[in-house]
Formats: sequence, C-alpha cells, structure tokens
Amino acid sequence: MSFEKSAQQASRLESVASTGSTNTDLIPAATANSVDWPDFSVLVTAEQTAGRGRSGREWLAPAGSSLFVSVLLRPRSVAPSQFSWLPLIAGLSMANAISGFAGSARALVKWPNDVLIGDKKVCGVLSELLPDLSGVVVGAGVNVFQNAEQLPVDTASSLAIEGIAVESLDELLAAFLKNLKRNYDEFVALAGELGGSELHAAINAACGSVGRDVRVVLPGDQEFLGRAIEVDSLGRLVVQNQSETRAVSVGDIVHLRHN
Repeated sequence: MSFEKSAQQASRLESVASTGSTNTDLIPAATANSVDWPDFSVLVTAEQTAGRGRSGREWLAPAGSSLFVSVLLRPRSVAPSQFSWLPLIAGLSMANAISGFAGSARALVKWPNDVLIGDKKVCGVLSELLPDLSGVVVGAGVNVFQNAEQLPVDTASSLAIEGIAVESLDELLAAFLKNLKRNYDEFVALAGELGGSELHAAINAACGSVGRDVRVVLPGDQEFLGRAIEVDSLGRLVVQNQSETRAVSVGDIVHLRHN
C-alpha cells in the first residue's frame, strides 16, 4: 500500500503490510537508534493483529479496513512534565482531519483523546512514553471502511458508516499528519506551556466532553459524577457537581445520556 502523500509530511515514514502493534514496534526501534528515527517519524499499517487501546483493551479490525499509525514525537525543548498535552493534541489533530472529510458532521474528542462522530467512537489514541523520557509515541487506530457487522461493539462506528468518504488510507493519514505537525510545532514553540494559548482554546472547542454530564471512573474503581466544564491550563478535565469541583488528570470518562 502506497503512502506517498503522507510521506511528504513525515521526517521518515515506514509502512508494513501487517504487524502486531505499531506502537510496540516503534518504541524499541526509536529507543535503540534516535538518528535513524528522528522527531516526527511515522510507522503505519492497514492490519494490526495485537493492537491495544487505553487500559490494555484490544483493538482489532479486518485487514485493510482501518488505519493504524504511530508517530514519534521528540520535543527536545519541552520538559517531560508537559508531555501530557500530546495525547490531547493528537486527538484534536485527528478530529480536525476527519472533520475535513465530513462536511457538516463535526468530529469531536472524548477527553482525553478518543474521536467521536455523535456518540460513536471512530478513533482511539494511545500515547506511550519512551523509556528514556526523550519523547512520546502517539498511536492512533481509525475505523475507516468497516460495516456495522465488522465492529465489535455498538458504541463504535466507522467513517464509511457515518457517510464520510475517504478515497484512501494515505489521504486520511496525510490530513492527520498535516494537522498534527501544525499543532505540534505550536506546542514546541510554546515549550509545552499551552495554558491560555490558541491551541488550548482549540482543544477546549473540540472536546465533546465539555458541557456533558459524565461519570469519571478513577483508579481503585472510585466514581465521580458531574458536568465537565472545561479542559484547564494543565490539560485536565474539570468536572463539577453540586458539592465539589475536581480537575481530573487520570481516569476513564463515560458520557452520560443527554437530558
């Protein structure tokens, strides 16, 4: 499969016909050889046999039906404490890329980085820190051509089901990388201090969790119910109920039904 358009957006792009997980492949390669795998290197496939989502959840799809990509980000001028912004930037970039093909169907981000059309998930993002803390590998899996029978859960969808026409995986990947590069360059220019920036505002505007009633599932199976009111200056989701306000940095967010 050709990724000629996408290669123009990357410092290095490698495509493979099939692999277990692009993140699992790219992390050790980038760790072992930073010269051959520079900042904004990309590994892409159309078949992933051992994909993982958040909390180790399985992410699989029929061969050729999805886009699986991992992008190496080495922001050398940014402290690792600011890397928590990168999953949000990746989610924003994918939502904007998909929206470019979607017409009036705006793709939004379920905090921190899943991409939704309406209430259906079309993309999952998994970001993993390099062992030497020099950067992050951002992995994304997008349901592109699947029909309803090919999706494992009824909370998922695909671009095809949503009527979003993408000619090729290369076309979608090129759009994602173009959006990601622009947002990543701003992140680096600000040394990761995004609070109050245009990029911070864009993350808030694209976050479909903001303004929703949510259930926050915290480590230790604790739960917190409230309304998400913003993504704050540290990238946390601020959730408020009648008794308290919490800024959530770790946890699963469940969107509750609209009233």
